[in-house]
Amino acid sequence: MTSRSDAFQDSMRAGTFPEGTPMMLRTVVAALALALSASAAASQPTTSLRDGIVGSWNFVVAEVTAPDGKKSFPFGETPKGVLIFTADGHFAQIHVAGDVPKIASNNRLTGTPEEYAEIMRRSLSVFGTYAVDEANRTVTYNIVSASFPNWQGQAQTRAIDKLTSDEFVNTNRSVAGGRGSASNFYRRAKWGPWRGPKRGI
Repeated sequence: MTSRSDAFQDSMRAGTFPEGTPMMLRTVVAALALALSASAAASQPTTSLRDGIVGSWNFVVAEVTAPDGKKSFPFGETPKGVLIFTADGHFAQIHVAGDVPKIASNNRLTGTPEEYAEIMRRSLSVFGTYAVDEANRTVTYNIVSASFPNWQGQAQTRAIDKLTSDEFVNTNRSVAGGRGSASNFYRRAKWGPWRGPKRGI
């Protein structure tokens, strides 16, 4: 046997009411159903890619996939670094190998050619402005300057492969020199009291 409460629940789902239901109660139930529907719609995610990438990201790893499928890690498998996007359209990226060598003389101006060469190969800094293409899911870096000076003034586009509140993955589909594609993995920087950024992994 169907109870009166069950009948009201069925009425809310079907949009009808049992015979004899007071008009005031019908109005209240209808208003409640409308409010619940509006609340559900409002809870749906509406963050754009542009809004989603703003903030600080810790560098996890860079992975280059060669045309033959072979993978390599230009900064090693445990690098350090950060990627920052500001709300007004600027970015800064620093990638450094976890085992980048120190200069024996302890003076950055008096390193050996071998030390300078290894540091150049194992670190990269870039900054400039950026633009996001929501439809094509890409971010373009308009490079003002870089530790690799050949990139100065270039516009480089990365595909946004993944973007959540905690993870960001982008890929350069065509690495210079025909070396294949390069994917960069990041996690949202977690800031703790008086301890600076946590790596988040």
